[in-house]
Amino acid sequence: MKFETEPGFYVAADAWGNPENPPVLLLHGGGQTRHSWGDTAQLLADAGWYAIALDARGHGDSDWSIEGHYGIEYLANDLRAVASQLTQKPAIVGASMGGMTALIAEGERAPGTNSICSAIVLVDIAPRTEQKGIERIFAFMSGNQNGFASLDEAAEAVAAYLPHRPRPSDHSRLEKNLRLRTAPTGESRYYWHWDPKMLSLWRKNTGPDQQTHNEERLYAAAHALTVPTLIVRGGMSDVVSDKIVAEFLDAVPHVQSVNVAEAGHMVAGDSNHAFTRAVIEFLTNID
Repeated sequence: MKFETEPGFYVAADAWGNPENPPVLLLHGGGQTRHSWGDTAQLLADAGWYAIALDARGHGDSDWSIEGHYGIEYLANDLRAVASQLTQKPAIVGASMGGMTALIAEGERAPGTNSICSAIVLVDIAPRTEQKGIERIFAFMSGNQNGFASLDEAAEAVAAYLPHRPRPSDHSRLEKNLRLRTAPTGESRYYWHWDPKMLSLWRKNTGPDQQTHNEERLYAAAHALTVPTLIVRGGMSDVVSDKIVAEFLDAVPHVQSVNVAEAGHMVAGDSNHAFTRAVIEFLTNID
């Protein structure tokens, strides 16, 4: 599927289930693609939802912005545009960057306008994050910008970043997040399929000097939420700590929470079925 979010600008998506069923939009994290959800989309479809996994702008098969328009406002506007093209209000499940996109898109909608969604699930993201965890993400994304000689080499890099996760026996899912291109040296190499222009923007917008501004903005958006909201924390996450979740729940009491014990920041990839069960239980109970 493709959705036009600006004139001539398209984001890519895959869908599972009956289009007449209640929709659920799955928004991946920074540097990921729509293939990052494991079995979640299929399990949602099996449980009676119409699951749509999007590639954010600059990621996967979605268009890349020539102007480098990758700020949260552009991501939020894309989400609003996609939601407006559906026949029913979707529930939104957003991991990390995708969760922040959902917060801003819904929490900063124009005064007097209706909600764009029926519910929000924030996957290991809150208005405040642990800077140490954010720095580790940037270190991983900033590395290997010259690509990988093989899928095995890419798998080694992922294993070093996620040492707690069992190494898969095949690389078919990993391969969907990479593209084989010709390097300047003339050899074929695998590159992460996201626009490198995003790195400098993200670095600027998430550095310690921007932390307070970002927190204030995201908390303001969270306070403006009127739809049912769930935060799913990875029990081993170094991005969202127990303390941060407690602060969030204290500041925004209508938010619910669940902890996926054996997962880190990449909750859906670390413990896919436990994560998906938590999402389905939440969505079922609010219907």
